[in-house]
This record gives sequence, C-alpha cells and structure tokens, in this order.
Amino acid sequence: MLTDDHRAVEKLFARFEGLGPKAHKTRQSLVEKTSQLLSTHAGIEEMVFYPDVRSKLEALNDTVLEALEEHHLVKMTLAELQGMRSEDERFAAKFTVLMECVRHHVKEEERELFPKVRKAFSRGELEALGERLLAAKSTAPKRPHPESPDTPPGNVVATALTAPLDAAANLAGAARDQVRDLVT
Repeated sequence: MLTDDHRAVEKLFARFEGLGPKAHKTRQSLVEKTSQLLSTHAGIEEMVFYPDVRSKLEALNDTVLEALEEHHLVKMTLAELQGMRSEDERFAAKFTVLMECVRHHVKEEERELFPKVRKAFSRGELEALGERLLAAKSTAPKRPHPESPDTPPGNVVATALTAPLDAAANLAGAARDQVRDLVT
C-alpha cells in the first residue's frame, strides 16, 4: 500500500512536469491533490508504520528519525504552497524542490527501509500492519500540519483535532474554486 501511494504521487509529479507554462489551473489542482495524498501518506506512516518499525527494529531508529525530518520538510513546503497561487513566481520552483525531496525519501524507503522491514516482520505481522495502515487512512490528515507532533501519542491527538478542520478547509477551498471559476 505504501509503494502504491509512492507510485500515485510520482504520477502526479510526472503530470506536473509535463505541463506548459500557462497551465495554471491544472498546476494548482495537481499540487492540491499531491498535498492531500502526501499528507495522508505521511500521517499513516507516522501513526502506524514508523512506530512499529522503531519498536521491532531498534537498529533502524536513526533511519526513521531521518524519514520524520523529511516528512517535516515536505509538510512545511506543502503548507507554503497552500498559501500561494500557481501564477506566483516561485510556485513551480518550490514544487520542484518538493518533488526532489519526496523522490529522495521514496528511494530510501523502498531500497533500504522496506526490505529490512519485510525481512524482520512475519507475513502475519505485515498483513496486520497493512490493515492498520488502511484503517488509519480514513482518519489521517488531509492537509499538511508541519507544527503538529509526528510521533505517538501526540500525532494521534493532533490528527483527531485537525481532521474536522481539514474537512472544513477542503470544503472552503472547493467553494473558493467554484466562485473563482464563475468570475474568470
């Protein structure tokens, strides 16, 4: 499931990279979709995956801490992008840097972390982990919250508090987009 998320994000990145300079609406939409996908993905890794890895594989603690820092940088950049319009001079540059960071993170997870986890966890443990990750998707953040804790129990509490705010912000954004479409 985590690698499926990685592939979905990469598809959004590829679409962004293929856009022409005047595709502002599409660029904005792709960044919003990417933000939601990455926010949810980071949330489930932080609530379920990384704590399990740290408890079972103490030797990977530094790797997980680095991954958490990479998540933090991604969330900060996504939060900045939310406050920008795609026409802004630095919008595409900022998103390009985000793509580089995410691609680096994905490469490390898939080449270094995931193989070690597959080796250390039994098939049953991996299946249970997958079920918990899937269940966590429904409550995971839908928007970046770089100031929120990224480890339990703080992140679980923060997610419970921010979930209604994320839903309201997403509705407000959809309404804003409809008004903008009517005006332009």
